[in-house]
Amino acid sequence: MSRFAHPAGDRHAEVLPEERPPHAPADLNTLDPTIWPRTSSRVDGSVTIGGADVRDLVKEHGSPLYVVDEEDFRSRCRDYREAFAGGEVHYAGKAFLCREVARWVMQEGLGLDVCSAGELAVALSVGFPPERITMHGNNKSLAELEKAVEAGVGHIVADSFEEIARLGFLADKHGRRPRVMIRVTVGVEAHTHEFIATAHDDQKFGFSLSSGAAAEAARRILALPQLELVGLHSHIGSQITDTAGFEVAARRLATLLVQIKQEHGVVLPELDLGGGYGIPYVEGDTAPDVKEIADSLREIVTKVAESAGLPVPRLTVEPGRSIAGRAGATLYEVGTVKDVEGLRTYVSVDGGMSDNIRTALYGADYTARLASRESAAEPMLSRLVGKHCESGDMVVRDLWLPRDLAPGDLIAVAGTGAYCRSLANNYNYLPKPAVVAVKDGVSRVIVRRETEDDLLRGQL
Repeated sequence: MSRFAHPAGDRHAEVLPEERPPHAPADLNTLDPTIWPRTSSRVDGSVTIGGADVRDLVKEHGSPLYVVDEEDFRSRCRDYREAFAGGEVHYAGKAFLCREVARWVMQEGLGLDVCSAGELAVALSVGFPPERITMHGNNKSLAELEKAVEAGVGHIVADSFEEIARLGFLADKHGRRPRVMIRVTVGVEAHTHEFIATAHDDQKFGFSLSSGAAAEAARRILALPQLELVGLHSHIGSQITDTAGFEVAARRLATLLVQIKQEHGVVLPELDLGGGYGIPYVEGDTAPDVKEIADSLREIVTKVAESAGLPVPRLTVEPGRSIAGRAGATLYEVGTVKDVEGLRTYVSVDGGMSDNIRTALYGADYTARLASRESAAEPMLSRLVGKHCESGDMVVRDLWLPRDLAPGDLIAVAGTGAYCRSLANNYNYLPKPAVVAVKDGVSRVIVRRETEDDLLRGQL
């Protein structure tokens, strides 16, 4: 027998670790308010979001379709702004950013984090105040840094020694004195997936605290009078559901604050603990309350500063998923329903890993419901899959759907407001779906659907 080939068994197409499927819910029609957008409900059997019936949304805007509950998004911005009064809240644009979202963030009084010249361009195009923008990124090009310096962004988070030198050059060139923070890798193990844990030493972000690189970064910035070092930045990962890791990070950052004060006589006034706050995706998931997060982090930073003999620094946080995630849902139309006897039923929809790659990328879980009608049929163990030429093309790995599900039915997947449109792609040349905002029963396109002309544009 070949060393590389083997007989295919029942499950030869599995690409993710097999796990016990969830229990069937008591009612396949319910919408858990902790998971779905705040304005979600069923009216005459059909799911409505922002007062808009999903059947009407698909009829008007097509499928697949990203739906964003504007009031949900804005209300979560307000929750953070009020909870962190006295500090700063910057929305992490990487979660989901478009011009309209940038307007919402600006109007609700939050700052904005960007990670590229493109994200910066989106913000500036709607008149977002540059002093409320922070520029991130582990490999900012000279051109990207120049755009940030020219625009006068409020903070640039330094991520490498090369970047510090580039910033010094650009500050001289433009006669500006950019405010700089140091991205510190604090060695905290965030209890999350390897691909979204960002504070251990063996990864691409920031300056290691344990190796002394972070202290050296401070020396180099302070040696350049054209740069203003204002604080330290840390981000320990994503989809984190408790504050224990932030406490460890804050304590370790305090040691560097003390070292900088002792060595240079400089007291840094700002501390940015990043974001990464988790949200519930499936029944049983927990997520911390925003006020509890704020109270806990404030207490942590105050205690750490006082124990280190330092003034309490101004606290900044960077929520992204916890603002955008639950505000969004994705609508799909069922194409085929294929029963694999003794295993499960494969329900294929008209999108997949091109509009939501998170399941294929790191095994993300989601909640989905039959959305265009209610059903009293018995539950069937299902796998919600896309139409791409990959066996790993799954939207929801294991879920229960009603046995009378049929082609043409609409499925809604909750919790897709963050890192779905941002990570969307054109695999198999599928156009990216439109994004519509819904409020008070009215829908409007905020990102138009791509067309085949868009896919061909730029090809020779």
